Amino acid sequence: MENASDTTGINFILLGLFDYTQTHRFLFAMVLMAFLTSLMGNTFMLMLIQVDPQLHTPMYFLLSQLSLMDMMLVLTIVPKMAANYLMHNRSISSAGCGTQIFLFLTLGGGECFLLAAMAYDRYVAVCHPLRYPILMNQKLCLHMTAGSWLLGGVDGLMQAGATLSFPYCHSREVNHFFCEAPSLVHLACANSVIFEFFMYVCCVLMLLIPLSLILASYSLILAAVLSMQSTAARKKAFATCSSHLAVVGLFYGTIMFIYMRPKSYRSGANDKVVSAFYTIFTPVLNPLIYSVRNKDVKGALRKWLVRHF
Repeated sequence: MENASDTTGINFILLGLFDYTQTHRFLFAMVLMAFLTSLMGNTFMLMLIQVDPQLHTPMYFLLSQLSLMDMMLVLTIVPKMAANYLMHNRSISSAGCGTQIFLFLTLGGGECFLLAAMAYDRYVAVCHPLRYPILMNQKLCLHMTAGSWLLGGVDGLMQAGATLSFPYCHSREVNHFFCEAPSLVHLACANSVIFEFFMYVCCVLMLLIPLSLILASYSLILAAVLSMQSTAARKKAFATCSSHLAVVGLFYGTIMFIYMRPKSYRSGANDKVVSAFYTIFTPVLNPLIYSVRNKDVKGALRKWLVRHF
């Protein structure tokens, strides 16, 4: 048996999401297509929000930050996964692993708080429309965005450092397609109970608190919408909020499934599939949901197409 050692200079082996069967090659091609779609969609949303003055509002500023986070998230995960698969080389250095953990948790944690900020923005827009310019001013918007990035970064730094501080003395084969803290800790040859408790506390702070704020905001929105006299206004509010809730449900549901289950209930194969939803497919859906069902974005897109074509 190999003696316990720190992670400095060692490589981990990512077993990956796909084998080399015909079916898995097709699924791999679908993931690459989703990756390219996500990059193009989120890049286009960022560009459109930047160039159209009508989209220079708090709602679209927060949406641009969501697009930036999603774009960085897929760039953190998919290129390394694709390179390993195509080159038949599944190794990743400890530094690369730590970087993936840090970036993934920074972006994932930041998105949790950003979605809460977006829910608050919609609450103010629907329930206090006359006070919206005051309650959602530029300063508050910048503070909420900076806070989302900062809290995500602190969580990522702490968990990446703690995960790589464990000794790994047995198999270094990670049953995943990227370095995710729970999958690595499972391989550690030291008592990880304290760290798992710490990770659980982080999940409560990073997931349940923003989710509670989101649910509270949308409960108040629902009450306000149901009391509206105008059918058109009610439909518009429902359309906007249902889009946001679709994103929240998919993102929070899958990430809580991974990070808040007891260790005894975890399955490597299931975890990989579920992780693919919030790392690959949710970033594809966000620009589609927020553009296809949004008149302002569609109007800005038409103006951009007329100017350039």
